[in-house]
Amino acid sequence: MKTIKLTTVKEPTTYHEVAPVFLTDDTMAQRQAKILEQLSAAEYDFLVVYADKEHRSNFEYLTGFYPRFEEGLLILNQAGEASLVLGNENLKMAKHARIDTKLYHTPYFSLPNQPMENERPLSDIFTEIGLNTGSKIGVAGWKMFTPKQADGKRMLDVPYFIIQALQAAAGQAELHNACDLFIHGSHGARTVNNANELAHYEYGANLASTRILQAMNAVKPGIKESELGEILNGEGQLNSVVTIAAAGSRFEKANFYPTHKEVQEGQPLSLTIGYKGGLSSRSGFVIEEANQLPAGQLDYLDRVVYPYFQAMTTWLEKTRVGIAGGELYQAIEEVLPKEIFGWELNPGHLVADEEWMSSPVYPGSKEIVKSGMIFQIDIIPSIAGYQGTSAEECVVLADEALQAEIKAQYPELWTRIQTRREYLRNELNISLSDDVLPLSNTVAYLRPFFLAKDQALVVE
Repeated sequence: MKTIKLTTVKEPTTYHEVAPVFLTDDTMAQRQAKILEQLSAAEYDFLVVYADKEHRSNFEYLTGFYPRFEEGLLILNQAGEASLVLGNENLKMAKHARIDTKLYHTPYFSLPNQPMENERPLSDIFTEIGLNTGSKIGVAGWKMFTPKQADGKRMLDVPYFIIQALQAAAGQAELHNACDLFIHGSHGARTVNNANELAHYEYGANLASTRILQAMNAVKPGIKESELGEILNGEGQLNSVVTIAAAGSRFEKANFYPTHKEVQEGQPLSLTIGYKGGLSSRSGFVIEEANQLPAGQLDYLDRVVYPYFQAMTTWLEKTRVGIAGGELYQAIEEVLPKEIFGWELNPGHLVADEEWMSSPVYPGSKEIVKSGMIFQIDIIPSIAGYQGTSAEECVVLADEALQAEIKAQYPELWTRIQTRREYLRNELNISLSDDVLPLSNTVAYLRPFFLAKDQALVVE
């Protein structure tokens, strides 16, 4: 076990003028080709991809947009022909789709009481597209089910009125949950990213980590949660999770959001911000030094924070391209036993347009960590009677070939990655795996006491 200490550490470098990177036409063509290959391998005659405001990523992966406040469908056949079924207010988006499509309108996907022009049964649209000729149809909402007591391929997470129409049009065709084509750790098309996709997603990881550090530096007694929330939310971007700026007791009156409550010295405080490609989260106390900890938590550093940082360090040092998810899980279990430290979820999961895509990291997992996978290092200790701690951030795993592509195609991104790697190795003394590329500026930068702004954890 390594020796961890809280000491004076310089802040990591942040970047305030990083522009978004668009996905290229070549990348979009590669995405479609990957999905069509998966469709053929699964022997689906058609793939029906559902989207709404909250469940949009598989749809957006191929089209480049999502139907915002409406619902939408993208339907592909094995020949690669694509059909879009959209509501009133997204018809204009069809011409902006990143793949060639044929447009179908259904007002059933529109908001309540909107005009019902062009109304006809959804089953008629599906028949016109050709679903009545299929014998096996994949249906991808957003959720891949992995139950132990049921058949996850038969569990469909798409609204019933759409499933009814599919069944009416397709007759005796089998309907299968096809989310695995997109997000399964072993073969999902979306789990591995090219250099262009990594540059696209680094924008959000950089923005989130830059804003989390700004918010941490702004913490002082008397500042409002809402003022911290304003700092966290940046550049008008869509959040991938609820923005958290929560002082003292959380969830009062079931509220999730920052309020006008003023931060007080001695309180616990949690901060979280997430965008496409990255989430940053911190938790600790609004104090300057350990003797200000609440009675009953005077050993907070030894009991919670140091063991957590030990696990974070282990993750960053042991994770590599080719490691099995089960091996990585066991490495964390050995330094931060689940039974003692109360973490419940996967110690690391995949990220892209959404905050949690899926995870190859679970007990006994034989899924292999691949070059191009973006991970959120998400280990959440929960010990009764103690405030939590967190330093959730995002990294990508990249082999030498992918690293060379990033360096050649996006030299400014490569420079930022190198600066972040050097900080981890030289300032925090973490023996960072050669395969781990930090997309966030604040990976492993943990200040447990928000008022001690020059104090952070390091490996001694």
